[in-house]
Amino acid sequence: MASLGDLARILPMGDAALLVELDDLDQVLAAEARLEAAAHAGDGVWGSVDDVVPAARTVLVVGRPTTDLALLALEIRAALARPSLLAAGTMGHLVEIPVHYDGPDLDAVGSLTGLGREGVIAAHVAARWQVAFGGFAPGFAYLVGDDPRLDVPRRESPRTRVPAGAVALAGGFSGIYPRESPGGWQLIGTTEAVLWDVDRAEPALLTPGTTVRFRRAEHRKSVGAAGPAHRVARPAVRARRSVDVLEPGPLTLVQDLGRLGHLAVGVGRSGAADRGAHELGARLLGNPPGLAALEMTFGGLHLRARGDLLVCLTGAPVAATAGGRPVPHAGPFRLRDGADLSIRMPLSGLRTYLSFRGGLAVEPVLGSRSSDTMSGLGPAPLAAGDVIAVGDETAALPQVDVAPVPVPPSATETVTVGVLPGPRRAWFARPEALAEDLWTVSERSDRKGVRLIGTPVEWAPARVGSELPTEGMVLGAVQVPPDGQPVIFLNDHPVTGGYPVIGVVRTRDLDSVAQLVPGQSLRLRWQR
Repeated sequence: MASLGDLARILPMGDAALLVELDDLDQVLAAEARLEAAAHAGDGVWGSVDDVVPAARTVLVVGRPTTDLALLALEIRAALARPSLLAAGTMGHLVEIPVHYDGPDLDAVGSLTGLGREGVIAAHVAARWQVAFGGFAPGFAYLVGDDPRLDVPRRESPRTRVPAGAVALAGGFSGIYPRESPGGWQLIGTTEAVLWDVDRAEPALLTPGTTVRFRRAEHRKSVGAAGPAHRVARPAVRARRSVDVLEPGPLTLVQDLGRLGHLAVGVGRSGAADRGAHELGARLLGNPPGLAALEMTFGGLHLRARGDLLVCLTGAPVAATAGGRPVPHAGPFRLRDGADLSIRMPLSGLRTYLSFRGGLAVEPVLGSRSSDTMSGLGPAPLAAGDVIAVGDETAALPQVDVAPVPVPPSATETVTVGVLPGPRRAWFARPEALAEDLWTVSERSDRKGVRLIGTPVEWAPARVGSELPTEGMVLGAVQVPPDGQPVIFLNDHPVTGGYPVIGVVRTRDLDSVAQLVPGQSLRLRWQR
């Protein structure tokens, strides 16, 4: 009898991850137990593995750009050849979910299945569902049912906004969106159940093994499905050093280097989109790596200092004044007690970072102070009236005036980035088409992903109308839905997805992608 090591197909997923493909969910669960145990032990190359993410027929093993992927592939096969570490378990507890069957796709699902609107509702309520695995977003669970009639395809083009509490079907699974997010599933209803609450002892309502029953709800509650919001709280006692937010700009977020080790439960890494700019700010101020800073999209921030502060601006260059005087870019400057810092729109690029000596002293969530726009974890976007505490200075201050770093290309310049082969190149008629034409950055781009507009990359004829089982995603993944318009995943991307990944942007080019502005031209180049 073949071992899992013999059955597994190891596919490329950029320069820091591998995708292990198997035949069915039972094999996935057995493989995930072995690979998770190896990663937890941390011996050899496993010490550079940060996440192991099971999905419908794959396990994503995520390392770092320095990980030896060839060696990791050998170690994966060796781990899969070992005896199973998956303990026999009992069925999970029962959770009942009340649903208002009012989804915009309910009639379409009725037509696809031949059941009609009421038939879909009856089948969804009568089916017995069980949580197979998590992913996509915190609190999102992939539910496997016992009624094959409810196996319907995803939408050809995903929605940019699916409301919190939406109940959906796709590819043999049912699921509930914990908060507003993009999504391509068929929406059949809504629920007020709180799927994720970081203040609960067990944040996720639905965990692997849980049995779920849906019932038709009669009345609506006033409680939102997304759970409590997390804002940057105004301290009851003002910190010795802090800043008052007078104007937040279009979008200003607290960001550090992100959350590691939580992908399997649907918690993405988030963190600074332009990691190089964030790290440069830390070095210029003598901060240890990983302290929180502010990430501005299109500038527009206006702050007032409380206490003397040492700060610097990196990333997209901006015209800025402190106390009415111009300040340098990529160089430390003093912001005196009571002085205002006013930041205008970038001269080129999209995201500017404001770093503080001592970092920002906001409360961490799951080990990070990053604001995740996909999951809602971490501080909410800055708003007028917020007060943010600044941490204590610790390390020695470097003697630097200005760092001579290149600035992002202007909006009229074409940016070129390298792309490594992805696991699903065979899904496309001509993968080389991705690199043949210029792409235009869509206005619908955000921290979840850069959406591109151009000549569609066509699926292979044999794949048209096919459904790819949900699988783990990585930062930089180039996902192509049936409409042929690629999306490059950024820091707040969904943890899992169901559209094929044709390639993955090289890690060293991700900062350039993070600085692309709507309307800018992008050229993708295949790398080997």
